[in-house]
Amino acid sequence: MAQERSEAPPSCLYAGEVMHKRLIPVQHKLSYRVFSLFLDIDRLDDLAASSRLFGYNRRAPIAFFDRDHGPRDGSHLRPWIEKHLRDSGLDLTGGPIRLLCFPRLWGFVFNPLSVYYCYDANERLAAVLYYVSNTFGEQHSYLLPVTDRDDDASAQINQRASKKFYVSPFNAVEGEYRFRLTPPGDRLALLIRQYDGAGQELLLASHTAQAQPFGDRALATALVRHPLMTYKVIAGIHWEALKLWLKGVKLVDRPAPPKQEVSL
Repeated sequence: MAQERSEAPPSCLYAGEVMHKRLIPVQHKLSYRVFSLFLDIDRLDDLAASSRLFGYNRRAPIAFFDRDHGPRDGSHLRPWIEKHLRDSGLDLTGGPIRLLCFPRLWGFVFNPLSVYYCYDANERLAAVLYYVSNTFGEQHSYLLPVTDRDDDASAQINQRASKKFYVSPFNAVEGEYRFRLTPPGDRLALLIRQYDGAGQELLLASHTAQAQPFGDRALATALVRHPLMTYKVIAGIHWEALKLWLKGVKLVDRPAPPKQEVSL
């Protein structure tokens, strides 16, 4: 029996947990509570106008700036995404594009991974763009079509991509990502498995969360529970790196980033 259809909200908050687990050459696990924004990129002005806590391209306790994402030049995100969709042979005819990301909190943000969910005109998920940032100020994206979709919006989607971008100083570029996700609805579920160049499973990461309506009440609750979340994200990355180094995991030299900004 097909699962009950769970429609993607136009915009919402997701409150949940991020988990990382390294499998080789040593085992190392971390998990932490987070909240994310799930935003229709065409309705950001409306969201900001309806909230006292959320700002779009302006200072606010919780904010979203175009320059933190996509081409990082402050321009609107849709033309940038649509260009890469066309380059990959996808035409969504103006379907919604929704972005899962951490917000700016008190003027600071760092997103190790932002996910763009690209829908067609019938509100079916057609492509996913995984936008990866490292702590060296570099970004790279993987744009993958959804080829196994059906009418069940909660059906699991599996995708894979060759790793092209240096993220961790403990991991070589060679390898593969395998993504498993369900289209966002009442719940969010994303699992990423990384394999090294020899085909061994190196690490896995997951993000699971529950949707909450976008509004000042949910934003205020998130702010109280996670007042310095984005600062803790960057601090936690360096703290966990130190622990890996103390466990004897060797550092890997950083190569130049890919010349193309998106791997299709």
